[in-house]
Amino acid sequence: MKRPILFFWFILFFLYSCQSKKGDSSFLPLTELQPLTLGMMPTLDGLPFHIAKTQGIYDSLGLDLTILSFNSANDRDAAFQTRKIDGMITDYPSAVALQAIHHTDLGFILKNDGYFCFIVSKESNINQLEQLKEKNIAVSRNTVIEYATDQLLSKAGIKHTEINMPEIGQLPLRLQMLQYNQIDASFLPDPAASIAMNSKHRSLVSTQELGIDFTATAFSRKALNEKREEIELLITGYNLGVDYIKMHPQKEWEQVLIEIGVPENLTGLVALPGYQKAKRPSAEAIDKAIHWLKENHRIPQTYSEKNLIDTTFIPTVSTIIQYQP
Repeated sequence: MKRPILFFWFILFFLYSCQSKKGDSSFLPLTELQPLTLGMMPTLDGLPFHIAKTQGIYDSLGLDLTILSFNSANDRDAAFQTRKIDGMITDYPSAVALQAIHHTDLGFILKNDGYFCFIVSKESNINQLEQLKEKNIAVSRNTVIEYATDQLLSKAGIKHTEINMPEIGQLPLRLQMLQYNQIDASFLPDPAASIAMNSKHRSLVSTQELGIDFTATAFSRKALNEKREEIELLITGYNLGVDYIKMHPQKEWEQVLIEIGVPENLTGLVALPGYQKAKRPSAEAIDKAIHWLKENHRIPQTYSEKNLIDTTFIPTVSTIIQYQP
């Protein structure tokens, strides 16, 4: 089984090398690379990174990538602040709050593909948004979970004073509390959302249906300055991971889903996002997050966007070619 895979990557890298020579730039790194550490929640928006690492793509690129999983945005952000990780998959409200409140300098390099489902407990008897009044809706403060919940309540014409919003930052705990009917509803990402729905809890709406674009990969300015070549290879591997997902049947890489947290019996049922090659994050979505945070008095009114999107990385890999078997 390993020989066809190695042959596949040999051909693919040969094509990359040919493309590199045309542009007078070397595809393979000429200098010794530094290790890179990326933090993320146990969600599917980071799947291309996991695929690239598991399938040996990053090893072939010469990049020593470590992926660390965090169960809450607070834990992830704390690791980022203390430089235990170079970068992270984060949401726009979290990143803006981190920069504005804690003066943590960071930059977004690429947009990730993902979604959250608004899951209601099967015991809650909630069938439509108007029935959310006087219910317990768990949120994670200053994150897309709270942001999306706020958008949902506005859509339903419900005031914050008409519901209870306990803060439950730990994703596994939110899922567990929903399973045991200790909360009525919450936004959950996959695989947590699929686990809940497999237990007969229901999804009323998703962030996709609400038109919320929210996730991106960010790095500290220190890493952006000192590990540029490594980050470029990270993006290259991401694109190759997207190719791999599209060109190989899920059965060949379902073990990666299991390692992320998808139960084996649900690997064929999880609705994967439509993964795309690396794109710049949305400036409009970031502006909306900033407006929401200011409106809710979470960040200073004087805060202004400080080059949150790093535009220097995506163009360097935008001409990447795609191997067709």
